[in-house]
Amino acid sequence: MFRFAVLFALWSALPAQADTLSIPLGQQGAANISMPARGASQKAVLDRFGLADEEHPAVGTPPITRWDYRDFSVYFESGRVIDSVAHHVPANAAAPTR
Repeated sequence: MFRFAVLFALWSALPAQADTLSIPLGQQGAANISMPARGASQKAVLDRFGLADEEHPAVGTPPITRWDYRDFSVYFESGRVIDSVAHHVPANAAAPTR
């Protein structure tokens, strides 16, 4: 028991270190990207945004489906949007060539 107390005292005396990543709000991503709203149906997303560049099959329970568009991905559960996520574009990335 004494060993445990000594070990705990030594361990708790170690300084805790952590890095903080701070991203200014204006640099977190393009705010002007139009993405599907939570709760929208797959049909509504298809009608508004067209065919996805890639559709991933459903995985897990409940089944979650992902549609990837050029600038964002849409996650569906039971045919409804549960989240839309913008793709990360590094600040120093060159403009894509078409």
